[in-house]
Amino acid sequence: MRIMRRFEIKPLNGELREKIQDKIDNLTKPKGSLGRLEELAMQVCMIQHTLTPKLRKPHNVLFAADHGIIEEGVSVSPKEVTWQQLGHFARGGAGINFLCDQHGFELVLVDSGVDYDFPSGTKIINKKVRRGTHNFLNEAAMTRHELAQCIESGAEIVSEVYERGCNVISFGEMGSGNTSASSMWMSFLANIPLEQCIGAGAGLDTDGVKHKYQVLKRALDNYSGDGSVEDFLAWYGGFEMAMALGGMLQAAELGMVVLVDGFIMTNCMLAASKLNPIVLDYAVFGHQGDESGHKLVLRALGAKPILNLGMRLGEGSGAVCSYPILESAVRMINEMDSFQKVSVTKYF
Repeated sequence: MRIMRRFEIKPLNGELREKIQDKIDNLTKPKGSLGRLEELAMQVCMIQHTLTPKLRKPHNVLFAADHGIIEEGVSVSPKEVTWQQLGHFARGGAGINFLCDQHGFELVLVDSGVDYDFPSGTKIINKKVRRGTHNFLNEAAMTRHELAQCIESGAEIVSEVYERGCNVISFGEMGSGNTSASSMWMSFLANIPLEQCIGAGAGLDTDGVKHKYQVLKRALDNYSGDGSVEDFLAWYGGFEMAMALGGMLQAAELGMVVLVDGFIMTNCMLAASKLNPIVLDYAVFGHQGDESGHKLVLRALGAKPILNLGMRLGEGSGAVCSYPILESAVRMINEMDSFQKVSVTKYF
């Protein structure tokens, strides 16, 4: 069995906290008046261990893969949509494309396990494990070896963008059926009843959601693994999800800011935190999405999302949308004058 990589993530050093807070409190504004921006500025300063943080070359890494559980009718989105949409992202014109263009993100596309062979020259990185996971209603979605392979591949992608100068990264996904896999992870890892973890996904109606629950409940009842976190991640996960959690852990090890997207990526961060809880110190939660379980998993993580726009697209869209707020926090601490500098009486 391939040994799963362990990540050396440094806890945030509290030595600068008092100095950072003093700088924030002495900007030309009432204390605390910029609210969440002040909290975000503190977090980025702590991650980068500086009073003058910088956000450089943001990237959105989008992993795509197919899921065997889709054979059970748990999604309105047919399997071929996965490869069609990934090709669409490569050509431009999708939701994540305009958002990355608008906010200055480089979009990185990764085939983690799509049931399709892309031609050369499509700008899609080939990290394919195989052509989709097994149907976890009947057997483990992937082996522990494949889980370790995915985590390593996700880490490799992040290391490559880090070497190009990136220090703030978001992750997205594409994979019909991946809300089902995410619901299974969420229920086990956050100890939340499965029924509360299941939503409409790509657009199921009420009957469709009921059917989805029945399938997933049977899949949970059929579980015969050893009960460990790693085993459960492999049994019910997706290749794209496992690569994302590996990417998140590697980004934290490298001291990068990790922007977390919606329901699926939040569950990947939940999974990453079970392998190394310090990863949460590096996580900025971009938004609370419209998938019913997202609010619950955010609450389980003690997370404060930046936006709440009713989004449930995935692809990294909510994380990229939140980036200007993070950028405003960094501009605040770097560009606002202090009371002392401009000789304004401190009025609080």
